[in-house]
Amino acid sequence: MRTKRTLAAMLALSVGMSLTACGGGKQAEETKATEKEQLAGDLNNDGQIEMGQDGVEVEVNVSDVHMNAADAFAAGKWEALFTPVDIPGRFVDMENFDLTPTEEEKAAMEKEPAYGKPVLYYMSDGCTSGPTVADDKGYYEEAGLTAEGFKGNSYIEALGTQQATVAVGHIATMLVPITNNVDITFVGGAHIGCKSLYALADSDYNTTEDLKGTQVSVPNGIGASDYNITSLLLDADGIDPLKDVSLIQVSSDACVAAMERGEISAALLSDTFAYAMMKEGKLKCIRSLQDDDFAKDSCCVIAMNRTFVKENPVISKKITQAVQKAHSWMHENTEEATQLLLDRGWNGGDYDMNVMINNALQFGLSDEFTGESLKRVIEKYVRLGLITATDDVDSIYELAWTPVQ
Repeated sequence: MRTKRTLAAMLALSVGMSLTACGGGKQAEETKATEKEQLAGDLNNDGQIEMGQDGVEVEVNVSDVHMNAADAFAAGKWEALFTPVDIPGRFVDMENFDLTPTEEEKAAMEKEPAYGKPVLYYMSDGCTSGPTVADDKGYYEEAGLTAEGFKGNSYIEALGTQQATVAVGHIATMLVPITNNVDITFVGGAHIGCKSLYALADSDYNTTEDLKGTQVSVPNGIGASDYNITSLLLDADGIDPLKDVSLIQVSSDACVAAMERGEISAALLSDTFAYAMMKEGKLKCIRSLQDDDFAKDSCCVIAMNRTFVKENPVISKKITQAVQKAHSWMHENTEEATQLLLDRGWNGGDYDMNVMINNALQFGLSDEFTGESLKRVIEKYVRLGLITATDDVDSIYELAWTPVQ
């Protein structure tokens, strides 16, 4: 590592600022999670298993043609789901961008309050590892910055209280807290979707229509990101997530057993986690964020503390550029990036499977693509009642979206 990483979560940290997220106040307190508190493979302590199964090799048959989830499974061409959909204007090309501050930028940075202080990037793994990869590749240093890693139990709390400067995470995790006055804003796009609805392969649940009248698991809980993502997937097919199904919490590692006992019909799972079980004939995918209609939307974004961005606009721009350059490198060098993630322990499971899925995530989204998709997502959240603090789409958009390029 080019810069020293401090695992701040190893200390019991307590801050005086309370956060109001999803309607409830919570004292921000960082502690290192124990093995019992955190699911094995839950890289980001968000209630989802993002890591593939180590020691399990799976056959990967890459397809040249994209197919939506239900069609791909029915045709026996599962990997076709992960063939990227070509969308013009999706990417920002930063791989060869020179991050060195111009004289004008350097002069402006020196006047900002954060000048000379390290960037505290939130140490996430897997598909949210862009800020960590940026440090590993030396991009913060190239941008005239120093950096240290911060690891806690929640990037929402870490960003909202300025314990972390930058993180990559789900829109579905952060959007509602932003409307409830958590001091976070989105400054750039990261990648498209990484989760899907899965059912037992031998079940009668082949489409979202078949889920009506059943219980569906949202592993990280009611009101959390899995709940919001599942609501959007169901709503897209005309299924009312409040009336037509019952969304309940069953942890990722218990979902298959719950399906086998008939307690739930399906569950929202990370594609990386579910892949081996799909290949062995245990699961099938019936709806996905990789489907055509969701591939046009950003799933994860680069986020920063809103007050920090306001007070340090040029430094914020350079931080964002460093992470975007990391995302561009990950997009253009998928095999090398996947090997780096596996070598560093930031991902797990079969190499070929990870290469395919990382390529499908389409890292390095442009501001135009991200801004347009965010507006659509906000409109859906308001219509579905996922956001209750206000129904003013434009004001939510202004609060949540602060591109700094």
